[in-house]
Amino acid sequence: MTYTGDVTPGGPPAVRELDRLTVTKLSVGPMDNNAYLLRCHATGEQALIDAANEAPRLLELIGDGGLATVVTTHRHMDHWVALEEVVAKTGARALVHADDAEGLPIAAEALREGDTVAVGDCELEVIHLRGHTPGSIALLYRDPAGTPHLFTGDSLFPGGVGNTDQDPERFGQLIDDVEARLFDRLPDETWFYPGHGKDSTLGAERPAVPQWRARGW
Repeated sequence: MTYTGDVTPGGPPAVRELDRLTVTKLSVGPMDNNAYLLRCHATGEQALIDAANEAPRLLELIGDGGLATVVTTHRHMDHWVALEEVVAKTGARALVHADDAEGLPIAAEALREGDTVAVGDCELEVIHLRGHTPGSIALLYRDPAGTPHLFTGDSLFPGGVGNTDQDPERFGQLIDDVEARLFDRLPDETWFYPGHGKDSTLGAERPAVPQWRARGW
């Protein structure tokens, strides 16, 4: 089946096979959070982006292949409800940006802008996107055989940037970072995977960025 990224809470995962990496997207309740399991083809090593909720379903998805790493995109609780249980059951390393580390229920290793996270022979680049939270991050996989793939947490969605609670300073920081660190750096074909809801591409969203800035959210 062609990957669309359309998933629903309680529904089946969506699986995307890249040349070197498998991306499996699962929606967990009650807030329709997306969790992403990445598996390196060469080594079988797996990493999870956002152990959001429903630990039993996430552990079933992980299966017998083990889990090396859990990366939390930001400190909001709906993105880490299952983190403690998943780490306890798998022994995975927990990673989060240093500026959001205090918001997690367990100790986690600190990430910073420009760091990389290995998934077997594949690599994710950490991009710091300030505004939704102080330590929000996106994770970039540059597929050597295809287009870039970007996991944006709650910083970028189809139709706009993440919630900044109508704070002009936070919104300005987020829209600046999203524009400079994502849209100005990456091509239109970059596929992005948000923390909730449907996927999109930077090319589909790029024409609306000036409108987002003008409206202030």
